[in-house]
Amino acid sequence: MKSARVVLGVCLAIAAGSVHAATAGAVTQLSGTLAVQRADGTIKLLSQKSDVGPGDTLTTEKDSYAQVKLSDGGLVTMKPNTRVKLDDYFFSDQQPEKDSLTYNLLKGGLRFVTGLIGKRGNRDAYRLGTATATVGIRGTAGGADDCTDLLNPCRNPENNQPLPAGVYVNVTEGEIVVFNSAGSKNFTAGTFGLIALNQAPISIPVTAAVPPFVPPPSFQGGRPGAQECQVR
Repeated sequence: MKSARVVLGVCLAIAAGSVHAATAGAVTQLSGTLAVQRADGTIKLLSQKSDVGPGDTLTTEKDSYAQVKLSDGGLVTMKPNTRVKLDDYFFSDQQPEKDSLTYNLLKGGLRFVTGLIGKRGNRDAYRLGTATATVGIRGTAGGADDCTDLLNPCRNPENNQPLPAGVYVNVTEGEIVVFNSAGSKNFTAGTFGLIALNQAPISIPVTAAVPPFVPPPSFQGGRPGAQECQVR
């Protein structure tokens, strides 16, 4: 009987760990359509309060916005026509040294407000991959836009002219460092950056940048985009 209890206890512990690992957060704000492709290939539409976990690829449709709140308190808000894949997530109150958040911006743009991951224990625990950079985020808020599609370029809001291809970042709070194989650069609050393919990150004026993303008025919480980026 004692042996059976021990086995049952181990099974319950494993199950609890699996649930913890499988759920990173939930959709807290949604305007329009948000689809998910799970790690097993299944595709479904999500609604408010739907769970999100490692292996999920989230896609917003045209004129759609979505916000995911992570269990560490962080927020990720997606623009229309955006695709994001959550690769890895681990958060435990008692194990800050094991914090891990890795996701990839595959298309479109987003902003984020960090939670506890990246603020405690391991400062390099938060990673956002893009087409030209890997962004390491350390306790701030920010945004990134993938403008690498030459057939559908991002445009300058002042004159509607196409912007140079690359990934654009902006900082409204704190400081970021962006680096790739070609070089690295720090950005402070109020500055903007561009990371073109196979080129070192550079500072750009606000008139040549993708402006910080402001969600619809119906979205509550969060701060305008700022970010900490490490590009590897």
